[in-house]
Amino acid sequence: MSAPGGIAGPGSGSGSPPGGGRAVAIWSIGVSVYFVAIIFRTSLGVAGLDAADRFDVNASALSTFSILQLLVYAGMQIPVGLLVDRLGTKKVLAIGAVLFTVGQLGFALAPSYGTALAARALLGCGDAMTFISVLRLGSRWFPARRGPLIAQIAALFGMAGNLVSTILIARLLHGIGWTATFAGSAVAGAVVVVLVVLFLRDHPEGYEPPPAGRPGAGFVREQITRSWREPGTRLGMWTHFTTQFPAMVFLLLWGMPFLIEDQGLSRGTAGSLLTLVVLVSMVVGLVYGQVIARHHAARVPLVLGTVGATALLWAATLVHPGERAPMWLLVTLCVVLGACGPASMIGFDFARPANPPQRQGTASGIVNVGGFTASMTTLLAIGLLLDATGGNYRAAFSSVFVLQALGIVQILRLRGRAARLERERLVASRVEAVHVPA
Repeated sequence: MSAPGGIAGPGSGSGSPPGGGRAVAIWSIGVSVYFVAIIFRTSLGVAGLDAADRFDVNASALSTFSILQLLVYAGMQIPVGLLVDRLGTKKVLAIGAVLFTVGQLGFALAPSYGTALAARALLGCGDAMTFISVLRLGSRWFPARRGPLIAQIAALFGMAGNLVSTILIARLLHGIGWTATFAGSAVAGAVVVVLVVLFLRDHPEGYEPPPAGRPGAGFVREQITRSWREPGTRLGMWTHFTTQFPAMVFLLLWGMPFLIEDQGLSRGTAGSLLTLVVLVSMVVGLVYGQVIARHHAARVPLVLGTVGATALLWAATLVHPGERAPMWLLVTLCVVLGACGPASMIGFDFARPANPPQRQGTASGIVNVGGFTASMTTLLAIGLLLDATGGNYRAAFSSVFVLQALGIVQILRLRGRAARLERERLVASRVEAVHVPA
């Protein structure tokens, strides 16, 4: 018999884990894998101009690096969610860490554009296995009420990885060169592989999940279909789609060239602005996590407010009269972009209460597809428009508004149904919690 509220006791796999110091230690190993994956993912953002020179490619070909990496990442999200639900966190994280480490090393040694593309694809495959695994690890080691804050803290460490790219990788690249920088950074990947293999555990003792039965022929289809049918899952995906991509596109590839080539800033000043985006993300992530943990009703207003502010500042920068935008406007744009990552994390908090534990990985994978699909589309659009317009960044960057408009329409369409079903489930769980059988 289940315990009150459908929360079973230890040993059942459905109880709420206690958290504590050991949980923090185990979860930190998973987060360290994600941290390194983000360093590798975003290292191209500070090396875009160097990559164009090294492989002698134009803007469209340069954007293909990031597009392919994100295409692999997005395409892997649902399969990775299914793998995490079936195999557990440790195995998936270990495989992912090996793949992105080999990919980073391959990128360092690549003699040609084609080889470098293959290396980024491999890196994207390994990177795809990290974040969903970390979310699953947090849900297995910490109480459910900590979910929003734990997810934001995980994202914060991802932003810290981005910070390493914008500061350390950029300096090393121009100090010791391409091969030494990328090959040297691959050592961090080898370290986290060892940590995962030796010390990571999927769950606390006494909180083992129920044994997984042999999946039938329709297991994968059923997992995906049931997750997708939930309005909360779809709302989470469109939230992630609409909020994440402006900052991702700016940090991953096009921010540095825009600030240097279009705005006339020095490489150091441009790097400082990218660093500002990351620092603001770290602060805003903690704030959003605390607010949502206390006030779930704040989720949609935070999402729509972030999207609106991003669109406003993006437009103000592009339409500003004169050849270049003033520094105060560029700084304000970067501050607002810093809220995009934390806002995208709210998508997972829409999907989490809409799905049972055995579908959390699959649902998270569906949500995560959103932002990376939008990022991939925008990266390609900007590259094509830059080539077509002779390097007109204002025209190319305007493509952002199309995807934002699409996402806002979907969020407004789904938010009512998702909120109603979430309230009904909450009421049902409370009724079960107070029911005492005769």
